[in-house]
Amino acid sequence: MNIIVLQHIKIEDPGYIKDLMLADGINLTTIELDEGEKIPNDISKFDGMFCMGGPMDTYMEKEYPWLIEEKKKIKQFVVDLKKPYLGFCLGCQLLGEVVGGKVNKSNPAEIGIMDINFTKEKQKDNLFSKFPDKIKSLQWHSYEVQEIENNKDVTLIASSPVTKYQIFKYQNHAYGIQFHIEIKDTTVNEWGCVPEYKKTLEEQLGHNALEKFNQSAKDNMADMNNYSKILYKNFKKLL
Repeated sequence: MNIIVLQHIKIEDPGYIKDLMLADGINLTTIELDEGEKIPNDISKFDGMFCMGGPMDTYMEKEYPWLIEEKKKIKQFVVDLKKPYLGFCLGCQLLGEVVGGKVNKSNPAEIGIMDINFTKEKQKDNLFSKFPDKIKSLQWHSYEVQEIENNKDVTLIASSPVTKYQIFKYQNHAYGIQFHIEIKDTTVNEWGCVPEYKKTLEEQLGHNALEKFNQSAKDNMADMNNYSKILYKNFKKLL
């Protein structure tokens, strides 16, 4: 089984889910877009695609011109080939854009361990039906997907008090997840070293917020890892 992983910064990989995939012997092809690596021309050979987060935003095509090609490849994979896709944070926003949505600034930014509330659509969903109606997960974003209500192929799965499209799916094979279900014990401290992430964290939660944020993540880590296991187990069935 072959999975392509699109990364936008080396430290933001599939995290705990990557560990599960490697333990299963899944063949991972990681494309580090920010380091100039190119997405293969033939993406039909991949069974699934993961698209991760990053410090850039979807509109920054002048600063990060590889975003243009990435959007084309995501659209080809999801819309044309109809293959399984999981997008986290920036990867969620990229999916939202290629299926006709807009990516706008969140008001306010969401950073911290926060509530995710599932809609009734969860009950019949292939990936999330076994999740509780409410979970806590890690948020670290200042942009979000909006305005995809007119796409009849899009289903809202979960929201937060700030962000409507915390989880949505396109048809039944491509999912955008705005929060970070994939994190590990080391994640918050690693991300806190990224200047863009540190800046938004301190703007939102105050100076020296990293230590409290890290502890809060660890307090909820067992649950989040369990949700990753459920998500991964169900995603494999789509492949």
